[in-house]
Amino acid sequence: MEKKKIVIALGGNALGKNLPEQMIAVKATAKAIVDLIEQGHEVVIAHGNGPQVGMIQNAMTELVRSNPEKYIQVPLSVCVAMSQGYIGYDLQNALREEMLDRGIEKGVATVLTQVEVDPEDPAFKHPTKPIGAFMTKEEADKLVETRGYDIMEDANRGWRRVVASPRPVGIVELGTVKSMIDAGLIVVACGGGGIPVFRTEGHHLKGAAAVIDKDFAAAKLAEQLDADILIILTAVEKVAVHFGKPDQEWLDELTPEKAQTYIEAGEFAPGSMLPKVEAALEFAKSGEGRTALITLLEKARDGIHGKTGTRIHI
Repeated sequence: MEKKKIVIALGGNALGKNLPEQMIAVKATAKAIVDLIEQGHEVVIAHGNGPQVGMIQNAMTELVRSNPEKYIQVPLSVCVAMSQGYIGYDLQNALREEMLDRGIEKGVATVLTQVEVDPEDPAFKHPTKPIGAFMTKEEADKLVETRGYDIMEDANRGWRRVVASPRPVGIVELGTVKSMIDAGLIVVACGGGGIPVFRTEGHHLKGAAAVIDKDFAAAKLAEQLDADILIILTAVEKVAVHFGKPDQEWLDELTPEKAQTYIEAGEFAPGSMLPKVEAALEFAKSGEGRTALITLLEKARDGIHGKTGTRIHI
């Protein structure tokens, strides 16, 4: 098979909900990814951080609660950076170990990745993504007053901060990632969708109070790297329409036109399959010969060979 440049979007939930779970999960993840590396493909890994960044944000909030004179609230962009570091640490070690076990001598590195967003993105006017710990109404009101947070009641369980989820505009460290790929390294980048930043005066980048969907970040990374294949990993082997109904249909292939028709018909659940299909569609339409594949982690190798998964391409 012809060697391909592949970007893999790995879900944060697939990495476990805590440190012990993550150390176990990355071993299985590494085996599937090294299967592709062993075939000679250039591989870049992007990943989510949903459970992990929430854990960090909660820990930081508890510190502030315990001693507000000593600690201040850590910006969300810094929490995303922290999650990139410790997830990347486990991923790159697992990949390194699996490659060496197979006699593959390749370096692996995590790039602390900033992703530019547009300050005029409509998402900033309607923040909807819950983040961090549950709070009392009094605690929430204080954060609104002192820090200008957007707060929303979450299913009668308490109050939570909500932030925007803007679309990525560009990958700030793109040149660094390209150089590392050219040097033969396996790269972990755009962790948690990337650290969201605005361009401000001069060359300054300012962290944004936002989270970027990792599938859209991976699609943008794949587009800007001129990748051949974007693999978006999920909990099912293929995308389905009429999901959970008697006439449910698993899809092997999707043209952009058909994918758009299904999206407009409401076939894919928001917050679940919808962003994966939309991100796959964006990448497939971004250039000739580009294919997006949505499938299970353990089916990624078969999917590249056209044996399973849902493929979206022009």
